[in-house]
Amino acid sequence: MDPVKKHNCQKHTESTQRQGKPCGRREFLKGAAKAAALGGAAMLSGCGSGMFGSKEELSLQWQEYFKKNYQLMTQEEKDETVRRLERLVKMKRGVDVQVSSQAPIENVLFGYAFNVTRCEGYMECVAACVKENNLDRKSNTQYIRIFEMEHGQMSPEVGDGKYFHEVPVENHFYMGVQCFHCESAPCIKACPTKATWKEPDGIVVVDYDWCIGCRYCMAACPYYGRRFNWNEPQVPAAEMTKKQHYLGNRMRAKGQMEKCTFCVQRSREGRLPACVEACPTGSRVFGNLLDPKSEIRFVLKHKKVFRFKEDLGTDPKFWYFID
Repeated sequence: MDPVKKHNCQKHTESTQRQGKPCGRREFLKGAAKAAALGGAAMLSGCGSGMFGSKEELSLQWQEYFKKNYQLMTQEEKDETVRRLERLVKMKRGVDVQVSSQAPIENVLFGYAFNVTRCEGYMECVAACVKENNLDRKSNTQYIRIFEMEHGQMSPEVGDGKYFHEVPVENHFYMGVQCFHCESAPCIKACPTKATWKEPDGIVVVDYDWCIGCRYCMAACPYYGRRFNWNEPQVPAAEMTKKQHYLGNRMRAKGQMEKCTFCVQRSREGRLPACVEACPTGSRVFGNLLDPKSEIRFVLKHKKVFRFKEDLGTDPKFWYFID
């Protein structure tokens, strides 16, 4: 067998075997075709720069294509891939970024609480999230949605998530929705390539490069937490957040799923997520659920709390509370 085709099948086998599925003929042919296309482009690069990019760029892309799922990488392999990603961003966008592969902090389990009596619908949290996580400006992708609710309502499904007027509105309250980082996350169970999983610190993450864009996770999520990247993200270089994490706010590609990661690039350094930091009313609380002295533990102990669709058994690490 041609070594390129064999290598490609081996990569596909890594994914399918974790699901208990063999590398079938159809999957093999699909993978071989993609490998052949990449191989042809690599051969064309022998003349230097051209329509397929420079020889160095194609070599880096080739190595990226054949890398392992992040969960299976050694630390050395993680270091190598972040260096490749940094170099590719420099070559493609002319921007110097710093991509981290920082692991979860020991004895930390992140949790989040949202005060529905304080939020006034200003959406500074949304703007901060867009900037911090390098979200596509063309499609106006947003991880956070704020719903304007009438008193007596308790589900965002009946609220207005597209209001465009002065806030707050009398006799209304506001309810934020994002990824809830469920302990028993339906999106993880639905993913056919194991591109999404829960880290030891409770953050549900995505290896974007193993995502095939099937959107099964989007269909499985009951909390509107997933977003599909319909086009190559457009972020002006001057607005790009350059401090990134492999599992967080690095630039995604067209056809990949993405979501809130509790700003993994910040939270694993002991910083608050951008939305929490930007909230002008103090409606958002974030912290370590394993720390009895943390603010999130105080809220859970002393406030009236509830979780959205708790009857589903997903055990979300996101609570709503009132003063």
